[in-house]
Formats: sequence, C-alpha cells, structure tokens
Amino acid sequence: MSTFRSAVVQFEAVPDRPDRNLETITRLARQAVADGARLVVFPEMCLLGYWHLRRHTAERLYELAEPVSGPSVSRIQQLAVALGAGLGVGWLEVDDGALFNSYAVCLPDGTTQVHRKLHAFEHEAISSGSRFTVFDTPWQLRMGVLICWDNNLVENVRATALLGATILLAPHQTGGTNSVSPHGMKPIPLQVWENRLADPAAVEKAFNGPDGREWLLRWLPARAHDNGLFVLFSNGVGRDDDELRTGNAMVIDPYGRIIAETPAPVEAVVLADLDLDLVPLSTGRRWMRGRRPELYGILTEPQGNELAPRAARFSPDPLDPGRADSGR
Repeated sequence: MSTFRSAVVQFEAVPDRPDRNLETITRLARQAVADGARLVVFPEMCLLGYWHLRRHTAERLYELAEPVSGPSVSRIQQLAVALGAGLGVGWLEVDDGALFNSYAVCLPDGTTQVHRKLHAFEHEAISSGSRFTVFDTPWQLRMGVLICWDNNLVENVRATALLGATILLAPHQTGGTNSVSPHGMKPIPLQVWENRLADPAAVEKAFNGPDGREWLLRWLPARAHDNGLFVLFSNGVGRDDDELRTGNAMVIDPYGRIIAETPAPVEAVVLADLDLDLVPLSTGRRWMRGRRPELYGILTEPQGNELAPRAARFSPDPLDPGRADSGR
C-alpha cells in the first residue's frame, strides 16, 4: 500500500449534547467513507463541545463524562466496524474517578486506542495524561495522537515520531483564542460569525488571518517536516462559548507541505491521499538519524521554572530563560 486516503473534519459541536453531535459525526463519517476515506479524524472534544466546559462545576463534568466503554464511544466503535474505517473522536473521559480530555481512535477490527491530553488546561478538575499514544493499525501503519496544545510542545511530536508513528492525528479546538503573548492569537469578534451570511468575506478573512490559519502556518507544518510524518489537523469551526474556532482543517505531508485543506468557514470534510513512500527519505527522517542523544540530557532535566499546564497556558508572567527561577 503506497497511498492511504484519510479525511479531516471540521464542525461546530453542540454544547453538552452528545446525541446531536453523534448524529453529525455519523453523517460526516458516512460521507467521508463513501468518498474513499479509510480514516476519519474529528476534532477535540467533539462529542461534548469544548470551551464552555471551563464554566461547569466539577460535579457537572462528572455528570457529562463517560468511560471509554460508555454509550458514545461504543456507538462510534460500532460505526467504525460497520463502515470498515477508522474513526477518531474526542470526549470527556472518566476513569477510576479521574477526568481526562481524551481522544478515541476506533478501528475497523473492533479495537479502540485512547489518548489522554498530556497538557490539559480546560478545567482544574480535568487531569493530564501521562503517556504517549502510538499504535499499530490494521493497515500496517503506526499512528500517534496528540491533542491540541500537546502539539505545541516540540518534544511531544518528536517522541511520537521516535515511537514509530508516521501519521499523527492532531485534533484541535483552536483559533481566535485570547493568548497572553503579544503576537499570539487574539479573539475574533463573535459578530463576525453571527453576520457570516451577510458578509462571508469578513469571516473568511478573519478565519484565514493571523488569528487562524496564519497562526497555524507559523508552526504546524514544521512539526510534520522536522519529524518526517503526516499531520492530520482537525478543528472546530464557529462559535465555541465566547470564542470562535477557525476551522482550517488540513493535511500536511512529511515535507511540511499542505496537500489538502479548506479555507471555508463552514462544516467540511477534507480528503487527502497520503503518499506513504514520502516518509522513509523525508528530510525530517534523515535529520532524526543524525541525532546525538548523548547531548540531549537537558531536555529531561527540570529547570526550576516549569509550571502545570493550566498555569503555563494562562500565566501572564514573563519568562527569562537565563534565570532558572523566573516565571514562578
């Protein structure tokens, strides 16, 4: 097999309505598979909605959470078997009393792989995962999953590649966030989305500008290029509580080239044929062979300025990399 057809999806989840979101996922999965997709990648937390969760009490989150064996993921698993395709969906997982921002990859052989977001910041009651997720598939391909902010830390993508992944599923809920960085993303006014039918040019400009696609292009293609893997980027689109998600679903090849995407600020399925023969001699794979691991001990040594994911995501304090105690 030299090519592998995959699909990345963007859609607007209905908050706290897994029943309605399951209907959308089922419809779009069937559409993608009918067009030849063997793997369909849906966004982060797409079964429940995302940004509004930070406003819920912990008790409400436990009411909404499901184990991997619960009805929502079980339904997706049944659909994956029926369609003969892999389906990736995000949900709020509960396991042994702990909550996780999780992503289930349901495979056509009846198995399910689960990744727990390594850098969860959405709510103080949601824990971060503690392991990388790389797995074999029925197509003799190794895949990995990193959720949203997991992908921002370069070490995570490199580790996923070193564990053998040649395809990285990168489900997100991003765009239009209120970054504390002076040149990071900024919120897009909600009126831009609400007025999208009357002024479609304005919403396209906003979603493809510095608070959407342009921000992604500063770093996301580099994750694919530097590690010699395909990146399948899915995202929400439209209103997400008081922020706007910008869509921009795309597939990036091991040379950092965007081989399929949609600039349209609407629900969309983006298909791409992955040329697997690109991986072995890709620049990133050759660079990885030139690594000198004996030099990299500093990457695993605490520097004294580390913060928990929520604090690191929202802290306004500047970091002076020359001072070990800065940022505390």
